[in-house]
Amino acid sequence: MKYTYEELAKMIDHSLLHPTMTDQELEDGCKLAAKYQVASVCIKPYAVKRAAELLQGSGVLVGAVIGFPHGNAATESKRYETELACRDGAAEIDMVINVGKALSGDWGFVERDVKAVCDEAHSHGAKVKVIFENDYLTKGGAGLSSDDFKRQLCQICERAGADWVKTSSGYGFVKQPDGSYNYKGATEHDLALMRASVSARVQVKAAGGVRDLDGLIKVRDLGGSRCGATATAAMLDEYRRREAAERAGQGAQGGSGAIGAGGY
Repeated sequence: MKYTYEELAKMIDHSLLHPTMTDQELEDGCKLAAKYQVASVCIKPYAVKRAAELLQGSGVLVGAVIGFPHGNAATESKRYETELACRDGAAEIDMVINVGKALSGDWGFVERDVKAVCDEAHSHGAKVKVIFENDYLTKGGAGLSSDDFKRQLCQICERAGADWVKTSSGYGFVKQPDGSYNYKGATEHDLALMRASVSARVQVKAAGGVRDLDGLIKVRDLGGSRCGATATAAMLDEYRRREAAERAGQGAQGGSGAIGAGGY
């Protein structure tokens, strides 16, 4: 295998963010994360304390979303939400930028918004991933092309102290002309662009549309260090299947490795 089990498992932030998630589903998800020894669970702020109890001593971190999913909370609300999450046991924070302010070209607001969360999280020893929601940025904005807009966001986030830049929330659905909603999430193009737009100090996280082992491997190949996923068990069970096949001297058939199919 190209990468070890641990290298790939420790890329995964197991996503427990569905709006209808029950307490039992949260507990089951935390147990799954511990079983597969992923990097973290990514959960709603109200659930941080319970998840921290469930995962104590497991080696799996607790991550909380802030200003989720659309980033429209006031900066002070995001900061306070971060403070509460860290007090409850969050070691990582996934915050959403104010997309409307970014598209308006109010870069100072965007930087202050991100910095407020980063400063608060870092004061508790937590790290921050900043979500762009790239599906909303396909036409660019503030006089910039889509790619230049994302480059600008990467530079702002690095200055503000972000530890990761992240493609998507997993819930950034865009209404289509026929009334339906579409969502791509992480794409190969965006992952490569974001990796090239920040220094080695800042990492890149993919979210949305990475649903199988080959997709996870592709994220790693493109320089991503984390990946939000709900298909954790399927990905890592497939790794074990291929690993066993290699040991037995058999070929292990892979999937397409396609990413950007939308959703987690």
